Amino acid sequence: MDALSSRIVRSVRRCSRTGCANPAVATLTYAYADSTAVVGPLATYSEPHSYDLCEEHALRLTAPRGWEVVRHQGEFAAPEPTVDDLTALAEAVREAGRADVSPKLPDVPAGSHRRGHLRVLPDPHED
Repeated sequence: MDALSSRIVRSVRRCSRTGCANPAVATLTYAYADSTAVVGPLATYSEPHSYDLCEEHALRLTAPRGWEVVRHQGEFAAPEPTVDDLTALAEAVREAGRADVSPKLPDVPAGSHRRGHLRVLPDPHED
């Protein structure tokens, strides 16, 4: 990963529902032991066992029979960009606009040949 791609600002999180491209404003988490689905404000970080939902899906969510839905009371709001997000975006734009920036290629060992993204190494048993 080069310096530019490591500083790219994370993209807006989208709703986890299949076919929905709306921005996420809520997070769904299941409490299996309590048979409860909890819909709350969008979590700071995307977690593997939770689901990001847009406002429509957060408000319409239903649970299986015997389960309870605990829903955040109030409006779901899209997160505002933070100063860190704006700073990272400005740095990425500044870096991309520099004319003297060229991609740094990894060092190629002597005796090998580079072709595109592949490298051909000599047979270590041949002299």
